[in-house]
Amino acid sequence: MTRPMNITEKILKDHAGLNEVSAGQLITAKVDITLANDITGPVSINEFQKIGVQNVFDKERVVFVPDHFVPNKDIKSAEQVKKVREFAKEQNLTHFFEVGRMGIEHALLPDKGIVTSGDIVIGADSHTCTYGALGAFATGMGSTDIACAMASGETWLKVPPAIKVEFNGKLNKWVTAKDLILYLIGDIGVDGALYKTLEIGGSTIKSLSMDGRFTICNMAIEAGAKNGIIEPDEITKKYLEQRSIRPPKFYTSDKDAEYEKTIVYNTEEIEPVVAFPHLPGNTRPVSKAGNIKINQAVIGSCTNGRLSDIQAAAEILNGRKVHKDVRLIVFPATQEIYLQAIRLGYIETIIEAGGAVSTPTCGPCLGGHAGILAAGERAISTTNRNFVGRMGHVESEVYLSSPYIAAASAVAGRIISPDEL
Repeated sequence: MTRPMNITEKILKDHAGLNEVSAGQLITAKVDITLANDITGPVSINEFQKIGVQNVFDKERVVFVPDHFVPNKDIKSAEQVKKVREFAKEQNLTHFFEVGRMGIEHALLPDKGIVTSGDIVIGADSHTCTYGALGAFATGMGSTDIACAMASGETWLKVPPAIKVEFNGKLNKWVTAKDLILYLIGDIGVDGALYKTLEIGGSTIKSLSMDGRFTICNMAIEAGAKNGIIEPDEITKKYLEQRSIRPPKFYTSDKDAEYEKTIVYNTEEIEPVVAFPHLPGNTRPVSKAGNIKINQAVIGSCTNGRLSDIQAAAEILNGRKVHKDVRLIVFPATQEIYLQAIRLGYIETIIEAGGAVSTPTCGPCLGGHAGILAAGERAISTTNRNFVGRMGHVESEVYLSSPYIAAASAVAGRIISPDEL
């Protein structure tokens, strides 16, 4: 009889071909999907070519999404994408996404059904952990690790210990999944789950949409986690029924599975949260933000660029105007989301309010392009990191929030709750 295991351990043991695994164990496991983008992809390709194999392990399972510096901002970024494009063509890869068809990778892959429940997904991007929302083991790795997996279809890793987190109760007004994950990171710190699984559940999570679940798992890495994961349920299954191009496998944790610790929160005690510079864990309730004037508001990214996020921004902006001293930039995460937002009138509302809307890109989130901050400027952003110089000049400041808070702040010219409008 095998020992009781949590959902992450079960996925890993099956992919490793073992009867059981436990925290700290080194394993070699088969991967379902490898992923790289226009920054990390060229490095992976270079390393892959050094290995000496002719072909990737499976042209259906090696995915490239150029999304960081696209549409290309300069010659160097154009050359990077060209390298990835040519490799994808040479290898006859099924999943390469060109401008006009691409989206921000961690929103695009779930929506296209390329990743599914029960998968092991490794990506040369730290926010690959997003797919844990589907009940997959998903984690970021270095470009060299991705190159080896592209060649062999396998990777090695240490089985992480797990922390169980439960959010119970109903969400307060204006409180979103983004507030929950910021609250958690603020509580345990940016290294509070270092190389651990964050298994997130509770009654609040059971009632969350897939959009909200993606947001939570996306930021597991900001607490240092190896992966974030949510057990699949009927909401997950309904989402995958319409999309998944491979049969999903649904895992659940055993009732007596071992956890390093369990953390329980009463969601009804949580109000909207803002992460102050220069760490995602430097959080405060928005009611205690003080008088923080902003120059820019960004709504989008792999964290909060989904349709419900655009809807939230439009709800706040409807009938209002962006403050004359603020630049509001909105990035729908995929072309499909962009199109839906147009059809539903959200984009018209945002533009009429004075916001600028862009094609999908990671650009401003990593200080790449399309919204760089100058020295002394402040931005409120629905992205995932606010490190020194993250979105531009090292003397700029980034504050993280939900779309509700970002949109309200864009109108007010300072960080506020929508209740203050």
